Amino acid sequence: MRFDERLRSAQVDRLFEAIRTLKSVEEYYQFFEDLCTVTEIRTMAQRFRAAEMLDRGAKYEEVVADTGMSSATISRIKRFLNYGADGYNMAIERLAAEEDNEEHPAGTRFE
Repeated sequence: MRFDERLRSAQVDRLFEAIRTLKSVEEYYQFFEDLCTVTEIRTMAQRFRAAEMLDRGAKYEEVVADTGMSSATISRIKRFLNYGADGYNMAIERLAAEEDNEEHPAGTRFE
């Protein structure tokens, strides 16, 4: 697993362990509303939206139009998609798998 070792600390570990205990989207809303500002949450959501769009092959101009982000920020997100710790990729793939399972529950696929 590769990630920036500068992140590693007991405090960050504890934060991630706390997040891991949350069990629903509603609980995430409650926790992050207390932890972050509305702007911080929206910025993270916007970055993830851009990552998903770029992962699907969207052009920078499309991402700018959709998110209002600067091309420099979009470029940074693209760089992390390609050369980062694979966090974006992992989350995007897992969400896609969950959505695929919701659309096609086990035993209902026609292949």
